[in-house]
Amino acid sequence: MVVLLKTLQVILALSILIVVHEFGHFFFARLFGIRVDKFYLFFDVGGKALFSTKKSRFVARHFPRLAASETDYGIGWLPLGGYCKIAGMVDESMDTEYMKTPPQPWEFRTKPAWQRLLVMAGGVLFNFILAIVLYIAILAAWGSSYLGNGDDTRIWAGELAEDMGFRTGDHIIGFDGDRTADFDRLQLDMARGRARTAEVVRGTDTLTLYLDQSRLPEVLQTPGMFGLALPFVVDTIPPVSPNYGCDLRRGDRIISLDGQPVRYVQDSRKLLGQYKGGRVEARYLRPRSEADAFDTLSVMLQVDSTGLLGIYSLMPPFETREYGFWEAIPAGFKLTFSTFGASCSPTSSCRFSILLFISSSWPHRVPPMMAATDSPTPSAAPSLSSPYSFVASPIWVIRFNAPVRLRAPNTPFRIPMARSFLLMFSYPPATFASNAPSSL
Repeated sequence: MVVLLKTLQVILALSILIVVHEFGHFFFARLFGIRVDKFYLFFDVGGKALFSTKKSRFVARHFPRLAASETDYGIGWLPLGGYCKIAGMVDESMDTEYMKTPPQPWEFRTKPAWQRLLVMAGGVLFNFILAIVLYIAILAAWGSSYLGNGDDTRIWAGELAEDMGFRTGDHIIGFDGDRTADFDRLQLDMARGRARTAEVVRGTDTLTLYLDQSRLPEVLQTPGMFGLALPFVVDTIPPVSPNYGCDLRRGDRIISLDGQPVRYVQDSRKLLGQYKGGRVEARYLRPRSEADAFDTLSVMLQVDSTGLLGIYSLMPPFETREYGFWEAIPAGFKLTFSTFGASCSPTSSCRFSILLFISSSWPHRVPPMMAATDSPTPSAAPSLSSPYSFVASPIWVIRFNAPVRLRAPNTPFRIPMARSFLLMFSYPPATFASNAPSSL
């Protein structure tokens, strides 16, 4: 039942995108006096359709003007797209009969080049407008959630970050004197702003790092330069864990494994790989009722065959910015174009890129730090266990008539396309919860 529901969600979302896209072609064609013979959702291969205004008795009886119009509106039986059959234009229908007759004034081929261009680009333009409208609606209704770059937020420095002078455990205040409030935008702000300096808190000192401008192209091409350094604070231990029932409680912070210090979750991964299938002694801090007081305790933990403890660590809370309706309009435009710019960065191979956005059940995007953890909790993992979870968050129809690299968070791959392709991801709403833990 869940699989069927998700399949219907995908078909519904794609149907909306297809109708909007084809309506873009239809709108400009009719605007310039070009006849449109068919407007179909899905393909009527073999001339067979689930619905047609030209063949429907109901439409003929109750809507005679619609039945008599020059355009046949319908739904085909093959759900692989849709098409708008424009007179004088060879399209998906592969109808070349028009080419055998003299050009007529209502045909596409007789119109000026600028009108033909708008007719051909109308679908992409309307998809782009849809993205803006949806972003505005989502921001107005739910606001935007983001991982705040607060004083307690620390980075896990990648190789490039360390080469440029950053260190794991640093707190980046901002660049060139401007504070960055969104942790996920640190790398983007540094690259787009061509930052020359970075203000960093390291230990108790505040430092100014001078950035090598020649490395900025590498910053654009290196996703995940700044990971989120997560203290190993216990959230939950599920019943399937080999350590279920041990003495650890929610809020305990693991500080060492087998005598080796563990500052962050990422440190533990390196160590646990050496103890696959064995046991390891963990020392941890347990908060007392008094403020800033802790007990130091130890416990033996079982490491499974994959090098994990089966313990979910606590994730930091997310912040939400609320928007009024009028505030959401410029914010929606800005969010659309900023995502569009990110999809056309040097890390993607697109020549022509346009941003789409679809969302049904949940408005927010996947937290970037999920990629920095071993795995989300069972309730937060992308699965078919959640009955309402269709989200396509980052959004792209990229490059026509050429192989293309569609880029989503941590998912680069190439797909050849005939015209356009929409990459979609489905995440249960629990993925976006502010306290969604990671698994160790």
